[in-house]
Amino acid sequence: MNQANEQIVIVGGGVIGIACAHYLSQAGAQVTVIERDVLAGACSQGNCGYICASHILPLTEPDALWSGMQSLFNPRAAFRIKPQMRPALWRWLFEFARRCNTRQMLVAGAALKAILESSLKEYQQIIQDELLDCEWEEKGLLYVFKTAAALEHFGKMDRFIAAHFGVTATRIAGSDLPGLDAALKPGLAGAYHYPNDASLRPDLLNAQWVQRLRASGVRFIEQCQVTKVQQAGGKIEALETSKGLIEADRFVFAVGAWSARLAPLLGCRIPVEPGKGYSVTMARPSLCPEHPMLLPEEKVGVSPFKHGYRLGSMMEFSGYDSSIPPQRIEQLRHAAEHYLIEPHTATVLDTWYGWRPMTWDSLPIIGQVPQLENSYLATGHNMIGMATATATGLLLKELMLGQSPHIDPAPYSPKRFQ
Repeated sequence: MNQANEQIVIVGGGVIGIACAHYLSQAGAQVTVIERDVLAGACSQGNCGYICASHILPLTEPDALWSGMQSLFNPRAAFRIKPQMRPALWRWLFEFARRCNTRQMLVAGAALKAILESSLKEYQQIIQDELLDCEWEEKGLLYVFKTAAALEHFGKMDRFIAAHFGVTATRIAGSDLPGLDAALKPGLAGAYHYPNDASLRPDLLNAQWVQRLRASGVRFIEQCQVTKVQQAGGKIEALETSKGLIEADRFVFAVGAWSARLAPLLGCRIPVEPGKGYSVTMARPSLCPEHPMLLPEEKVGVSPFKHGYRLGSMMEFSGYDSSIPPQRIEQLRHAAEHYLIEPHTATVLDTWYGWRPMTWDSLPIIGQVPQLENSYLATGHNMIGMATATATGLLLKELMLGQSPHIDPAPYSPKRFQ
């Protein structure tokens, strides 16, 4: 790759596409990012902002399949599979089910640990170098429990993670929680604190990062949808889009939950299913949490921002459903009532849904498109796209430049699905 003359088009303007643009432009490439909607929307906007190196275990835990099957009969389940007659979904669920065992969990966990820890280090460097004012905090992540049984169950998982991956947390007794964070109700069972996790405000990060990239010469085109791919000799020559023909030397596809719809154009299998999530952003309560929190019994995340407060959660396999059912937002608000003295406020700033790009092995897809030597995938980041964006961009740049990769790229290769 001759970086100075290389023209690269990145399809997808979410945080993954932005991160890829950052590293490739730093390498000297001339980068254009095209986005079918608006930059840094969808899951890049409404997530909880966790940069969570502790989030090692994949969704394919041994108990996950049973939870999903139970959800078929419960429309209010936090993890729900909506009955559908789609062969692609049932193939995805079959492959997912095959991986719900301890051996596969350990394999995926090792790959997730590598990319999460790399991303945390990269974020720290980028935020310092680019002077990004995105409410970056290194207060760790607090897992809070209301029942002793749930606390003990999580304790087993915590010991498992420590034994196999060396990631440790501090257990906090329920009686000590109000002293740690005054927003928590008394009488809770306890918590686990992972001190090495960080957090940020996603919309601020994305807006400022795009601004810096524009200033450095990266071109962004919004409302630009790919309709056809022109190929010859095992390469893509150009993209036909709603804004005309776009030519380049290389192409990166970072389109998140829409990836499977591009598969026929790229001639490869991309088994990504949209996993729908929700969040509600409100004005800060007068007694706002100081720590970002996860409430595992409710499967809800709590994100305190300097100028806002967000509750987010849910995992629905419901296709490309674009509705925001009021009961889902109310479910988020109600879940926090068990834990927080002021769980929500009346001033709602935003309600959101997004389709997370879910792979059946819980690992992202990063690398060259099979059969297309000048095209690459950066997608399938499941629920941790924000947390893994920087390492994805760095790894993709290394693969495209023929550099020695800083983490083993094999677990993320698109070839594993072919």
